[in-house]
Amino acid sequence: MSETTANTAPAQPEADPKTAATTEPAAAPRADELSRGNRVGLAVAGIAVVVLLGAITRYLEVNVPKWAVDTPFAKIAKSVEFPIYAIILGLLGNALLWKLGLRERLSAGFRTEFFIKTGVVLLGASINLKILATAAGPAILQALLLITAVFGFTWWFGGVLGIDDRLRALLASAVSICGVSAAIAAAGAVQAKREQLAYAASMVVIFALPSIFLLPWLADVFGLSDAVAGAWIGGNIDTTAAVAAAGALAGEESLQIATIVKTTQNALIGLVAIALTAYFALRVDRTGTAERPSIGEFWARFPKFVLGFIAASVIGTLYVQYADKPKPVIATVNDLRTWFLIFAFVSIGLGFSAKGIREAGPRPIVVFGAATLVNLAVGLGLSVLLFHSFQP
Repeated sequence: MSETTANTAPAQPEADPKTAATTEPAAAPRADELSRGNRVGLAVAGIAVVVLLGAITRYLEVNVPKWAVDTPFAKIAKSVEFPIYAIILGLLGNALLWKLGLRERLSAGFRTEFFIKTGVVLLGASINLKILATAAGPAILQALLLITAVFGFTWWFGGVLGIDDRLRALLASAVSICGVSAAIAAAGAVQAKREQLAYAASMVVIFALPSIFLLPWLADVFGLSDAVAGAWIGGNIDTTAAVAAAGALAGEESLQIATIVKTTQNALIGLVAIALTAYFALRVDRTGTAERPSIGEFWARFPKFVLGFIAASVIGTLYVQYADKPKPVIATVNDLRTWFLIFAFVSIGLGFSAKGIREAGPRPIVVFGAATLVNLAVGLGLSVLLFHSFQP
């Protein structure tokens, strides 16, 4: 048998050294491991860029007001908050990395969604649900009415102009609730594309920055009371930090009311995310005779970090109520939240691409601009109606 086998087995050609070198079994895993290592290394390098620019942002936020003391720019310097520094530094870093040919290679480290989701969860710890429920009745009513009116208008007008359903869901959430945080929540609920989220975030930044200075000035021109001005600012500016900056320009009482109103809107992120998840799962993404989506599918698209936001709100509320000295812990959580939001805004700047805006065309800008005007008008009316005799 062995002889037959030996006679019938095909002769094995002598191995060519060149061929052997390329077909060695261990070579492919080593090459794959090197590629994976490169990817990890570039992602870490990208995160390092974000952290560096974030540290510079925090340095400028703390020190620019000191440098501007006793100068004509003192009031402005004091009111400029970290989103402005972070976005500007991110955009400058973006341009430099493009020039060096590194921007795409490092982009895996620009973790906008992770940073802002973590920041939103930590934001929940500073929302005292008991205070909102007992001391901010007008703020809750304003938030509900304003979000309903502005979201409804944006969704309708976006449909009239033929905007993609997912993009108009992001735009409507951003302009009616709390900017980038709401857009992130909506993106998970409707399964939006990354480019659509970047577009919505860009719109928030473009419109929020001038509002910091415009709304306090208009409040003064209109002769609004501090409470009404604060409610208007809190209900219209799309980022919490920008609300704080504008409220500080308008005055201490305005700042307090603006913070309560914006916090109330932030607390409604979860409800809107649930509604969008249900609508897109049951209506938009069902075609023809497709079966009703299962609970598992519904759960898969729901933005889980919203649950973290709600849990943090409950835990923070209970902790403030029962802990002996809650302020230091809450202050630490808020500081950590600020760092994550700084990293998020830096990442937005680093990841910004004019190409995405050009490809989407002018229609989303028209929708967002029109919704902003509606937000200003409806928000002003509700603020006057609900806060004209408000006593904080």
